[in-house]
Amino acid sequence: MPAFRELAEVFARLGTAIGSARDPDDALTMITAAAVEAIDNAEAAAVTTGRTGSFKTVAATNDLPPRVDKIQYELRSGPCVDAVLERSTFHCDDLRTDPRWPEFGRRAAAETGVLSMLSFRMFFEEGDLIAALNVYATKPHAFDDGAETTGLVLATHGALALAGAMRLERVVNLERALATNRDIGVAMGILMNRHLATQQQAFDLLRVASQRTQRKLGDIAREVVETGQLDYPGPHPEPG
Repeated sequence: MPAFRELAEVFARLGTAIGSARDPDDALTMITAAAVEAIDNAEAAAVTTGRTGSFKTVAATNDLPPRVDKIQYELRSGPCVDAVLERSTFHCDDLRTDPRWPEFGRRAAAETGVLSMLSFRMFFEEGDLIAALNVYATKPHAFDDGAETTGLVLATHGALALAGAMRLERVVNLERALATNRDIGVAMGILMNRHLATQQQAFDLLRVASQRTQRKLGDIAREVVETGQLDYPGPHPEPG
């Protein structure tokens, strides 16, 4: 069992790092890096995410997890898949002899060299994301009870940090959407005044400019707000 002081130091470093994460992808990368650092004998770490029955490996610390996980996803069998689907923790000492995943274990050992794995379900109170933190090693019996405890707390802490990063991203996206909507409204007002157009006609002018220039509607609107002009290739359309 790892000492409390050692765990506290790891979590303090993780919390500081994730606090600087720019988005959920950054948070995931920091979580898996912390797992390799904190768990003895860990050679790689990654997160399995799932929605509507499909699985994806993200934030892998090297190329080992995607190779292992590809076999699991093909067979829909293995500790990562089960941790996601069964909401539990799985500790495997030797994939060559583990009776829970005979086909996956045989192939993973032969094709990737991985023999030991830890997989921890990451719990989120909201949203439809399901995920598991996974740790890999190429020697048997690589992880003891202390490693499992450390991984479990990391998965718990990481899920909270990731949920916070996702909430922050939603807030940022909402603020951007509100700003874009304001720009579109102001731009429509400018066009309505300049061309004596109706509200619908002004919006149609913006959409035509967006289509012709292959630029986002919000970018077109922002340009109108800044310049008072609506520029695009081709003849100027009359509203209507």
